[in-house]
Amino acid sequence: MKPALISLCSISYLPFSMASYYSFAILLTLLFATTGFSAAALVKEQPLVLKYHNGALLKGNITVNLVCYGKFTPIQRSVIVDFIRSLNSKDASSAAVPSVSSWWKTTEKYKGGSSTLVVGKQLLLENYPLGKSLKNPYLRALSTKLNGGGLRAITVVLTAKDVTVEGFCMNRCGTHGSSGSKPRRAANGAAYVWVGNSETQCPGYCAWPFHQPIYGPQTVTLVAPNGDVGVDGMIINLATLLANTVTNPFNNGYFQGPPTAPLEAVSACPGIFGSGSYPGYAGRVLVDKTTGSSYNARGLAGRKYLLPAMWDPQSSTCKTLV
Repeated sequence: MKPALISLCSISYLPFSMASYYSFAILLTLLFATTGFSAAALVKEQPLVLKYHNGALLKGNITVNLVCYGKFTPIQRSVIVDFIRSLNSKDASSAAVPSVSSWWKTTEKYKGGSSTLVVGKQLLLENYPLGKSLKNPYLRALSTKLNGGGLRAITVVLTAKDVTVEGFCMNRCGTHGSSGSKPRRAANGAAYVWVGNSETQCPGYCAWPFHQPIYGPQTVTLVAPNGDVGVDGMIINLATLLANTVTNPFNNGYFQGPPTAPLEAVSACPGIFGSGSYPGYAGRVLVDKTTGSSYNARGLAGRKYLLPAMWDPQSSTCKTLV
């Protein structure tokens, strides 16, 4: 079978994988502490601006199909499905602020209005039909299994903790893309997302801040809000890639930098989960008094999630929920 051409639009990276980035941050922290200088006095921060490249965005009603490759428990699947359903939920149980839906509303500030995600079909491939080591073309092949019906859609491919994927843990935790070698001018249902479960492979790379980071200071880790480091890490990367997909589905929407390695709606705000964050510190977030878990958003079924900051086009800043 000849591999399909793939256009990769985004890669979800660990935000602090460079030791030099950490060293610089630590140096600044020590300097401010000993001299009393403020960051504003030393460096004038330039506003972050994601340019719109006039391409199609995924707006209106978007079907999200799920392909679970490998073994996921019913609880793991429900955590993920509840998160997607919480993005546009007006249910009273998720009305408390901060909520998953209030986080997602920032995508409405991008051109074209709201993106309403609706969970569509779900396919479970527990027998590993392509094996446990996947090449990049296999992701696209898996994403086509639930396309059809003429609906605009995003197919999300989720790989289990015992499945390796080309490039996984080395330089990415997930990605989004579309078929074809040229940017598309119309939303045609070809967008897909892949996210891997990093619990046993690289939790310090793809599930931070629920696990000690591979690089930098070994600070206190946060307790995963759903009690599953792998799946709660997947939620962070899934949230990142869904926001990046609707605002830059075909590599000609909102992004900064080269199209081959763009900074997008959430990937432009790495490592930020609450106010006061800095490299290696997620920021001030909420803590559940009963479980001690950390979160910053409430969703359906009483679930709690930790969601990354998203770039706000109105203020040109990385916006957090808390």
